[in-house]
Amino acid sequence: MAFRTLDGVAVAGKWVLLRADLNVPVRNGRITDLTRIERLCPTIRELSAAGARVVVCSHFDRPNGQRVRAMSLAPMAVALGEVLRRKVRFAEDCIGLPAEQAAEALGAGDVMVLENTRFHPGEEANDPAFAAELAAIADIFVNDAFSAAHRAHASTEGVAKLLPSYAGRLMQAELEALEAALAHPVRPVLAIVGGSKVSTKLDLLGNLVSRVDVLVIGGAMANTFLAAQGIAVGRSLQEAEMHATARDILARAAAANCEIVLPVDAVVATEFRPNPPTQTVPVAAVPADAMILDVGPATVGRLVERLAGVKTLVWNGPLGAFETPPFDAATVALAQAVAARTQAGALRSVAGGGDTVSALRHAGVLEQMSYVSSAGGAFLEWMEGKTLPGVAALAA
Repeated sequence: MAFRTLDGVAVAGKWVLLRADLNVPVRNGRITDLTRIERLCPTIRELSAAGARVVVCSHFDRPNGQRVRAMSLAPMAVALGEVLRRKVRFAEDCIGLPAEQAAEALGAGDVMVLENTRFHPGEEANDPAFAAELAAIADIFVNDAFSAAHRAHASTEGVAKLLPSYAGRLMQAELEALEAALAHPVRPVLAIVGGSKVSTKLDLLGNLVSRVDVLVIGGAMANTFLAAQGIAVGRSLQEAEMHATARDILARAAAANCEIVLPVDAVVATEFRPNPPTQTVPVAAVPADAMILDVGPATVGRLVERLAGVKTLVWNGPLGAFETPPFDAATVALAQAVAARTQAGALRSVAGGGDTVSALRHAGVLEQMSYVSSAGGAFLEWMEGKTLPGVAALAA
């Protein structure tokens, strides 16, 4: 999809409302991961250097339309200033007199953060009146929050109807990476989908079988596919009610000439805890009292071999229970192989989803992939083939 970017847009002296994602992880009042703030900074620096008055808006957590002190964006404004190494102002509200006065006081190149948009019920309701109040303090709207683009909220979709609207550089990079991975990929394309439940990724699997050449299914959802084919999986997590659906997906993949790859061996244990006694068995020989908690080395070896013939890879979800050792081994091994192929220039690798990002970070390869999306739900919905309201609003 063609979308409007900042290329050639004159922003000098203008107020630019920048939709960011400052919904960063916080523990005990401290921000624990600055990734989203760091990724936002190139757009802010570009706008500021060009003489724009940058007004940043975002949501944080779920205050349900109420003012909740613990959910204020004030700490995020401080963190943004530290990352930018410059003063960042803060407005006590995102609309009304506090926002208007704070915006009016900005000089060319200045940066300000507005208070949490979700303090107002009009944000999530996409209320036109609330969107109009947000738009009232700006001349231009720039959306740099792909991670919130799947929500038709006032600050993602409503404002875009009221102001000249463009994708920020982070949004642009995300869309270009996803377009290259799924819309216009260099083939063959291999997708890895992991996770615990088939039921939560039905739309994703359904879309991918018509778009990729090879679909690797891992995680506990692979257990459901194995069981659906009559393979006993012991006490492994699986969805018996999804067996017919799994068989339908296998049939649709065959009709679309998409090869589905399931594990051939597994690492099993009788209890799920760190470093329990384990054994590696063929998937057809899982003991009745054991659980599959990771794919085995033979499966990993086959997947690594398959990488040699692949040009584009899309990854969502780990192969096993990677948070609990030693069930991270398969995901780490495959991630390192993907990173090596990517760094060699032989593979375009695009990954996303919360667990996937954590797994790649755990494997030490987060910066070695072609692109890693920090967007959770939006990344998944894009992979499902859905139209994202915040992106559609930027269509050229």
